[in-house]
Amino acid sequence: MAWIVLGIAVITEVCWALSLKWAATQGSWASASVPIALNFANMGLLAVAMRSLPAGTAYAVWTGLGAVGVAIMGTVLLGERLNSVQISFIALIIVGVAGTKFFATT
Repeated sequence: MAWIVLGIAVITEVCWALSLKWAATQGSWASASVPIALNFANMGLLAVAMRSLPAGTAYAVWTGLGAVGVAIMGTVLLGERLNSVQISFIALIIVGVAGTKFFATT
């Protein structure tokens, strides 16, 4: 169950980071509240996941997959570009996260 909660936390992490870019283009207090709310949800979900998972494992998976998700969604939604070297390093992050999950004790 903790891994599912952590997965949801990763999704909210990606949404949070993308909402920062969106809020910056809107320039209103109302739009600024979206990333704030997502940050609270994000941190709460991460904290719940860390009740059952080692902190280092949960944090490594959360940050790694969050970074990969933002990079991918930035290209899909925002038209940002990734070159082949960046894609290679993103693949290394995925390998690292998979290894972290695979060798986790919980």
